[in-house]
Amino acid sequence: MCVPYPGPMTQWFTESFRSEFEKQASQLGRFNLALFGKTGVGKSTLVNAVFGADVAATGVGAPVTLTSHLYLDTRGTLGLVDTRGLEIGKDDKELVAELTKVVRDMRKQRLEDQIHVAWYCVRGLDRRFEDAEAAFIRKLDELGIPVILVMTQVPMRDGLFHPDALELARQIEQRNLPIVENRVFMTFARRDQFTGQSPYGLMELLRATFLVAPDAVHGALAAAQTIDMAAKARAARAHIGATVAGAGAAAASPIPFSAAAILVPLQLAMMGRIAQLYNIKFEKAALLAIASTSAATSLGRTTVANLVKLVPGAGTVAGGVINAGVASTFTYAMGEAWLAVCQRASGGKLPMVNGVVDSKAVRDLFMTEFGKRLPSIKRPEDAPR
Repeated sequence: MCVPYPGPMTQWFTESFRSEFEKQASQLGRFNLALFGKTGVGKSTLVNAVFGADVAATGVGAPVTLTSHLYLDTRGTLGLVDTRGLEIGKDDKELVAELTKVVRDMRKQRLEDQIHVAWYCVRGLDRRFEDAEAAFIRKLDELGIPVILVMTQVPMRDGLFHPDALELARQIEQRNLPIVENRVFMTFARRDQFTGQSPYGLMELLRATFLVAPDAVHGALAAAQTIDMAAKARAARAHIGATVAGAGAAAASPIPFSAAAILVPLQLAMMGRIAQLYNIKFEKAALLAIASTSAATSLGRTTVANLVKLVPGAGTVAGGVINAGVASTFTYAMGEAWLAVCQRASGGKLPMVNGVVDSKAVRDLFMTEFGKRLPSIKRPEDAPR
């Protein structure tokens, strides 16, 4: 890959970006989802469909033992709390006792170490929902955990749910359980190759999860899930907006990625956060960032110079106002351009050369998006007199 900076500059940029990238991972925290339901209802399939292939099966490293039968698997911004060795309806007292202890201990810890939402899963064609399950859901509610009741593996034909699943949902809803939206969420997580049944219901389930999850973990949830790209984009643009505001307030120099030492950490942090939201690993994100921002610096110097020439008394109070505006504009343009790069990278849509992402294509994409968001610059001789 062609590196646009001399060696020392590339090293400085990479290490600075690494620092901000890791800070953003820490600030995003983790969304913790508890999974409950009888054995074989399809919890793992459902989680993998929403959060990526084999998430439920693999995790990262060894699961953390919470109690004898409760475990926490973590994968970046996602934590999964699950039961092992106990069956709801048979071992309720033991499970409730362990869960109560875990939740109370978690309340003393940081928000990212607490359980945020529970999915209670029922298989659509099981045809029965036991009193013990209802009691367990009420206990979750008593512990302050929002419960989404998910019906899994529900066949659908011509837009109609299987009648047995509808009847089971009706019976559950008649119990007036403390469940989100007072209803059952029908789902089919993975395409059935034999019947041709397509997945459905996942986006609606994710929407409900966002609705009841604490606001502080929405960024982690947006990063962890893999089905709603609009949610990732919304989270990214919210962070771009916050960074733009910070850049305007902090600007002492108007040229990003050169003399504006105050702006560099803000912009690197913004890029790190967006890369985290799109689950781009550091090594790849750093290479994309280097390829993206090199041309922006040169264009930034030219644009700022032209703007300053249009302002009487540049460098005084008026110049300071323009500087803050330029800093905000450039930060916004860089954020949106970097978002476009990350979206393409996440979707595997960046051109490759010999197995490596084409840095020129990345740079061209970044600069095209960057240029779309810059103000039109008049020549100094065209300025009003």
